[in-house]
Amino acid sequence: MPSSSEPIVQQVQHDFQTLVAYVTGPDAQSQTAYTVELTLFRRLLALGAALLRLFFVTRAALRPAEPVTTAGGVRLSYHDQRPTTYYSVFGKVRFWRHHFTALGQAGICPLDAALSLPARCYSDLLREWAAYGTTDESYRESQTVLERILGLSLSIQSLETSLADAAGDVATFYDQPPALPPPATVGTILVVQADGKGVPMVQPSVDAPPMRLGKGHKRTKKKEAVVTGLYTIAPYQRTPQDVVAALFQDADRPALTARPVPIGKELHATLDGKAVAMTRLMPRVARRDGPPIQHRVALTDGAEALQQQLMLHFPQHTLVLDIIHATEYLWDTANALLAENHPGRSAWVRTHLEQVLAGQTDTVITALAAEADDPTRTGTQRQAALRTVGYYQRNRPYMCYDAYLARGWPIGTGVVEGACGHLVKDRMEQSGMRWTKAGAQAVLDLRAVRINGHWDAYWQFHRQQQHQRLYGTSTPALALAEAQALELAA
Repeated sequence: MPSSSEPIVQQVQHDFQTLVAYVTGPDAQSQTAYTVELTLFRRLLALGAALLRLFFVTRAALRPAEPVTTAGGVRLSYHDQRPTTYYSVFGKVRFWRHHFTALGQAGICPLDAALSLPARCYSDLLREWAAYGTTDESYRESQTVLERILGLSLSIQSLETSLADAAGDVATFYDQPPALPPPATVGTILVVQADGKGVPMVQPSVDAPPMRLGKGHKRTKKKEAVVTGLYTIAPYQRTPQDVVAALFQDADRPALTARPVPIGKELHATLDGKAVAMTRLMPRVARRDGPPIQHRVALTDGAEALQQQLMLHFPQHTLVLDIIHATEYLWDTANALLAENHPGRSAWVRTHLEQVLAGQTDTVITALAAEADDPTRTGTQRQAALRTVGYYQRNRPYMCYDAYLARGWPIGTGVVEGACGHLVKDRMEQSGMRWTKAGAQAVLDLRAVRINGHWDAYWQFHRQQQHQRLYGTSTPALALAEAQALELAA
C-alpha cells in the first residue's frame, strides 16, 4: 500500500476502534437506543468518507502505464498531478490524479475514466438518490431530506441541474427493445390509452405589469401534458349487467372471476403535444405487437383531437370511448332533468347505461332528443339533454360496448386516468408550483421511469451512456461490477 495512504489507514482504524469502544464501554450503559443509533450513523458517514478517500488515494498512487493517448491517437506526456473533488453521499472527498498533456491538446487524467467519474463533482450515487427524491417531492423538500439525513448542503439549483442531466437518456433508454415477460404470460389484447393533464407554467415575464383578469380567466397558465399508457391484458368477458352492477357497487352483485391485471404497463408524459406523444408511442407499440396479440384497442375520453391522433397513428387499433366519461354525461343529464336529490335518478341512469352497454346507444339518443323536444322542459334541461345527444352522436362509432364486452376488451381508461393523477398532478401541481417546460419535462421523464419500475435499469444505462460521452469508450464490465457491488451491499 502506498505510504501516502498510511495516515488514512491509521485514522480509519482508530475511528473504528473508537466506535467499538463507544458501544461496548461503560458510557454505553447509560445511553438510549435513539442516541446510540444516531451517533453511530453520523460517525459511520465520517468513516465512509475516510474509507472512500482511502480508495481514491490507493487507486491514484499508481502512475498509469504509458503510452497515454487521446481519442484521436495523439500521444500525451506526463505533466503533473491534479486535484479533484468528489461530492459523495458521505460528503466531499478530495484527491490528486496523474495528469498527461501535450501541446495543443486538452489534458487527461486516465484515472477519471478508470473510475468512470461524472463530469461534475457530484457522484452518480448522490445524483441518483437526489433524483429519486425530487421525482416525488419538491426540490426544497428533497434538499431538506438530504441535509437532515446525510448532512449534505446542496443548492436547489444544483438539484435542478442534476435532475435535468439525469433525465437526458430517458428517450434513448426507451428506444431499446423492452425486456418483456415470457410469451406465456403476455395478454392477448394490446391496449394503448391517452389523456391530457394541465401543468402550471412559469409566466413569460415576472416584470410585466399586473393586469386585471376578466371573468373566468386565471393568472396561472397551464400547458397540457399528454399522458400515454401501453400494456397487454387478458380478455375479461362481462355482461352489461355485470358492468352496471360494478359501477353502482351493488352489494348483491354476483362474484366474477378475478379481473386480469395489465401486463408490462408503461406510462409516459410529454409537453410537446399530442402528435409528438403518439409518434413516440408508435415504435413502443410496434415492439409489443406480435403473434400472441389477437386484439388491438385504443382507449380515450371524448376529446376529438386526441381521438384523431390515435386513429391516425394506430389505424390497426379499434378506438373505444371510455365508459366512465359516457356515464358522466348520463348523470349530468339526470341531474338536470330530475334534480340531484330525486329518488328515481339512479334508476334513470341505470336503465340508460344498460342500454348503452347493450349496444342500444341509438335508443338512448332518441329518448334524450325527445326530452329536449318536450315543451315542458326548461332551457337548462334541454341544453343538458342535447349536450349528451351531441356527445353520443359524435362518439357513436366508438360505443359498440356489446361487442367489446363479448370479446373481453377493457372499456375504461383507468390506467391513463390514474397516470394523469399519479404521474402528473401529484408532483406537478403541488402547492405554489410553477414550471419551465424543460424542468417539468425532466421531472415527468424520470417520474415515469420510476413509476414504470425501470429505475435501476435506467440508472445503469444512464451511467453507461455518460461514460461513453465523457471518455469515448464503452463499459461492458460495468453491469457485472455493479451487480456484484449490490450483492455485497445486500
